[in-house]
Amino acid sequence: MTSSSAGGAEEQRPGKLLLIACIISFVCFFGSYMRIPVVPLFAASLGADSVQVGFINAAFMLMAGVLSIPSGIVSDRLGRRVPLLGGMLLLSASSFLLHWCRSPLEMGVVYLLFGVGLSAFSPTLMSYVADVTPQHLLGQAYGWYTMAVYGGMTVGPAAGGFLGKVLGLPQVFPVAGTLILFMFFVAAFFLPAPPQHAAAERQRLLPALSALRKNRPFLACQVATLGTCFGFGMFVTFMPLYIRSQGMDSGQVGLVFGAQALANAVSRLPSGRFSDRIADRSILVKGGLLFFALAVAAFGVCRGLMPLMVSAAFMGISMGVAFTAIGALIADSVPRAQRGLAMGCYNTCVYIGMMMSAGVMGGVVKHHGFPAAFFTTGSVGAAILFMFIMLYRRRLPSATESSML
Repeated sequence: MTSSSAGGAEEQRPGKLLLIACIISFVCFFGSYMRIPVVPLFAASLGADSVQVGFINAAFMLMAGVLSIPSGIVSDRLGRRVPLLGGMLLLSASSFLLHWCRSPLEMGVVYLLFGVGLSAFSPTLMSYVADVTPQHLLGQAYGWYTMAVYGGMTVGPAAGGFLGKVLGLPQVFPVAGTLILFMFFVAAFFLPAPPQHAAAERQRLLPALSALRKNRPFLACQVATLGTCFGFGMFVTFMPLYIRSQGMDSGQVGLVFGAQALANAVSRLPSGRFSDRIADRSILVKGGLLFFALAVAAFGVCRGLMPLMVSAAFMGISMGVAFTAIGALIADSVPRAQRGLAMGCYNTCVYIGMMMSAGVMGGVVKHHGFPAAFFTTGSVGAAILFMFIMLYRRRLPSATESSML
């Protein structure tokens, strides 16, 4: 009986920790994404043009991209709690500081701080989920976790747009900061550190990077992440201005963002379950990349709220399918001792892709208009699909593994 009880406790513990991690991710991304439709409009109210808005978003994406790999290394060496809690404090502080900004330059500086916090928070919590999850349930775990992330992204933009309309744009930032700060205390008291892997398992940085460089499934996932986030960066940075150019307000901006994130969130759990049941998860990545490219290009011909919401939902579903499979493929294709580094590389691709879009596509919008920018971004997505297909090589089980099945 004692043995049975202990076994039951062991089965329940990963589920409990996953639930806490999902709650934290939901609220933190809710708070962060409350700001997403508000920051471009607030920056424009301070005199920023489309290029400056792009550079403001590029500031945090640059820091998040550059520092995600060092953050992953720190979490592999020192444990998950320090970068996780430190990142949450920086996310909260950046929200409060945005309230006091009075120029686009000040917003860009504060967004650098936001990027540092995100680089510590996001890859660490992703690694934590993999640490506490049995290998055969990684797809479902990432389905739940990423559903929580995009659940926060679902209601966050809508809430931010609504509060910006009711309370005023600057008042959204302290509300977001307070929510994230509350989650800091939840993590500090209710999210214990996972067991550390043995020191003998730890690898030096250069050999670990060399091993990842030779890992074709891992590299294919990074290429897919980089290209898809280039398209997502176009959506996040310039969609508020595109909607405003059609005569709509911040509340309608929130609805379009909410449609994308809701579809993204709802598709995550069934995608995760399905990815655990098929032999090759890359099929889901390929399908997601194809439909993502089509959805982004479709924005260029959308006029009015409903067409934009439909295309945004279509884009969200494609991201939910692709990224759930990508997260499970990465966690499954690297050893545990390299997981923080691998997730750091993944998050670097996320934010470098978004940064490149924010920094480059502002000029395309300024000189050629929004439709040309969306068509160009869709073409990039199609090229990334081709690169993923060429690079990915499905790893067949070894003879030993086959005999165990």
